[in-house]
Amino acid sequence: MTPFSRFAAYFAEVARCGSLRKAAEKLHVSASAINRQILQAEESFGIALFERLPGGMRMTTAGELLYSDLLNWQRDFSLTQQRFADIQGLKRGKVAIGLVQALTEGPLCGEIGSIAHGQQWLDIELAVESSQVVSRMVRDAVVDFGLILDPGTVSGIEVIAFAELAMGIVVPPRHRLSDLPSVSLSELHDQRHIIPGKGLVVHDRVQSLYQRAGQPPASVISCNDIRLIRSLVANGTGISVLSRLDVMEDLRLNRLCFIPIKHNPLRPVTLGLCTAPSRQLSRAAQYMIQRLSGIIEEMNSTAAPDGLQHRW
Repeated sequence: MTPFSRFAAYFAEVARCGSLRKAAEKLHVSASAINRQILQAEESFGIALFERLPGGMRMTTAGELLYSDLLNWQRDFSLTQQRFADIQGLKRGKVAIGLVQALTEGPLCGEIGSIAHGQQWLDIELAVESSQVVSRMVRDAVVDFGLILDPGTVSGIEVIAFAELAMGIVVPPRHRLSDLPSVSLSELHDQRHIIPGKGLVVHDRVQSLYQRAGQPPASVISCNDIRLIRSLVANGTGISVLSRLDVMEDLRLNRLCFIPIKHNPLRPVTLGLCTAPSRQLSRAAQYMIQRLSGIIEEMNSTAAPDGLQHRW
């Protein structure tokens, strides 16, 4: 049950969809019923909320103001519901988390699953997006907290816990260089290199490494999806320069090997658990943050120094 009127639900869906028909399909009501509610509200307010165009509905300035206020009211009510849960103790609650694709497997994913299994009272909402999108979701209080990469470059958020994970050369387990304590790019000149594409957090780091080496590889594949890069390397298609975070689960399962780079000039990738400084967190969110912060601290302690223990 929520304190929001039928009109508010109808209005918000039309604002999101830009169409009476699409809103009606999502809400499973007739378009005429939605339009009637909006027309009645416009008559009551004495101002138009939408421009009715041949291609759909577009909010007026008044409509945009109302939509913004509705979103704020909904967020405030969500916090109120969390406070109700706090009064009841840890018997019920909801936590919204934003996280990057690299965390959809591995120790943090496993810990979220463990929490969900052990705390049946807890509803968990997970949103997998880029670091930039998750950062905005944290700032706008769309999520309780976010797990993002390189949080030091983002303003308006507070880092609760972080781990630094080195960059290195990733090869399949039976590669001729897999047992070396460290390796340089020059030793890999004859290999096919799978280079992380633009849009990936490690792209600029990897590009700077190749520029420093001054010797481009003989054969290259460019790819903007870390999962595909990992799969190609595991299949023996080539080698790649990635962060330890990118291949953490592969290392645990011995699907890949991670070799430190000789005289590594690359700064590590930082994983941060972040909140908005003004965000009032529920007890349920605080509980999850405590559990996940412990895993992040373990990731820091198990990150191998250069030249040591390049298998997980």
